[in-house]
Amino acid sequence: MAATPNKPAPAPRRRPGRHRGEGQWAVGHFTPLNGNEQFKKDDDGLNVRTRIETIYSKTGFDSIDPNDLRGRMRWWGLYTQRKPGIDGGKTAVLEPEELDDKYFMLRVRVDGGRLTTEQLRVIGEISQEFARGTADITDRQNIQYHWIRIEDVPEIWRRLEGVGLSTTEACGDTPRVILGSPVAGIAQDEIIDGTPALEEIHRRIVGNPDFSNLPRKFKSAISGSPLLDVAHEINDIAFVGVEHPEHGPGFDVWVGGGLSTNPKIGQRLGAWVPLDEVPDVYEGVISIFRDYGYRRLRTRARLKFLLADWGTEKFRQVLEDEYLKRKLVDGPAPAQPVGRWRDHVGVHKQQDGNYYVGFAPRVGRVDGATLTKIAEVAEAHGSGRLRTTAEQKMLVLDVTEDRVDSLVAALEALDLTVNPSPFRRGTMACTGIEFCKLAIVETKARGASLIDELERRIPDFDEPITININGCPNACARIQVADIGLKGQLVLDENGEQVEGYQVHLGGALGLDAGFGRKVRGLKVTSAELPDYIERVVKRFQAEREDGERFAAWTARASEEALS
Repeated sequence: MAATPNKPAPAPRRRPGRHRGEGQWAVGHFTPLNGNEQFKKDDDGLNVRTRIETIYSKTGFDSIDPNDLRGRMRWWGLYTQRKPGIDGGKTAVLEPEELDDKYFMLRVRVDGGRLTTEQLRVIGEISQEFARGTADITDRQNIQYHWIRIEDVPEIWRRLEGVGLSTTEACGDTPRVILGSPVAGIAQDEIIDGTPALEEIHRRIVGNPDFSNLPRKFKSAISGSPLLDVAHEINDIAFVGVEHPEHGPGFDVWVGGGLSTNPKIGQRLGAWVPLDEVPDVYEGVISIFRDYGYRRLRTRARLKFLLADWGTEKFRQVLEDEYLKRKLVDGPAPAQPVGRWRDHVGVHKQQDGNYYVGFAPRVGRVDGATLTKIAEVAEAHGSGRLRTTAEQKMLVLDVTEDRVDSLVAALEALDLTVNPSPFRRGTMACTGIEFCKLAIVETKARGASLIDELERRIPDFDEPITININGCPNACARIQVADIGLKGQLVLDENGEQVEGYQVHLGGALGLDAGFGRKVRGLKVTSAELPDYIERVVKRFQAEREDGERFAAWTARASEEALS
């Protein structure tokens, strides 16, 4: 029918079609909607271990099925690493097989950061024998190797498992390592020790096929420390120690945090959970994610997107009604953290009268020989226990008072300082272009050299400050919640040449007024200019700050000119 002056023509009729939804299992969408969902449906990632042990380790890298190589092998902590010599400009251009080297990163999961000296010694020995000495401490309390050959993986597993460690679900669409307070059960100011809950969750969930096919990764944390020391705000689920006015110590529940390219601060459910019920609540939340999580688009497959659509009220109702079959107790929010640092670096007294000693490697980078020496030093000073932290640091526990000074000296001799500068203490870096296929720029060496430059240029600076360096937009090093967050990208230098550089985020924070840093319009710096830029901004902060003002607070009110 033709249009008339008073009546528009009808809109064209749409062809009938079936809306495929978000791929949520709980509403009947079981058909895989992308390649990742298809390979997970074809075979559980946990099953690839048998093929690694019986086939691939004997027939070599070239025999690995592509869906195992770039998919299921992650369920056992294995990622292919970046082929050397490929610059950052090629990262988004080349196909995966062009970026792949014939070596792997292997991640050892260290739940709660808990290690014995025997375990650390084995980790160090494996590094030296199979990983060309590599061994980085991550910001999720794990240890990562590089240069791993598929032929050596079964022997590495045998040695790790011989001392109670594993790589099970250290990567992949799985329940990743459970962050825990590194001073759980020993700190004098602890609200509650979450260790029993962490251990029970691990027993129930890790390696369980009921939870080995999630929409994406699932990150979790448990801490009863008043320092709020596990970055609970950016985990899918976190349990934070609180004191209920009627029921006593327990945990406040947070859900839906995460960073990457669409960052979200986790939300409180408003529920107080006693220690013995934490595993049930964890299982309920991860089950919601499995059943209701979005599986159509990988970019929307994290729990934070479901929570954003549902809201906390509906999320809590579904948790209570469909999974727990009971109501949760309302509870208080956690108090503001008691300290400005959350990493436990330094010498601190334990509940039992002994001491723990926290020290700072440079941007989490250590090596196998150093880890072995740390184990030896700890044992020589009467300790059999160590901890990694969520800030790429490490602690030695159970040191008697008369041995503290000697231990500190021994660590300092290994360049593991117990009294680091704010720059060394606060600088964190992801893996970067050296090994990561997603990275665009270098990070670890850049971070280490930046620490040296800032210590030389501003030796009197003594305020807490965090400088987080990431090799790509995915925020593994938490750039959005750092005082100074640096997102790696290619930028133009003064000659118009494309070089490595960073987009700058300023004034992010966790704990105290958690929030994301601001981006100053057009502010990008080259790698070569980085020390000059940070020196300039830090000195302006020193000159303009009000009494007691934190760096993040200053950046929120400072002019763009002052931040440039």
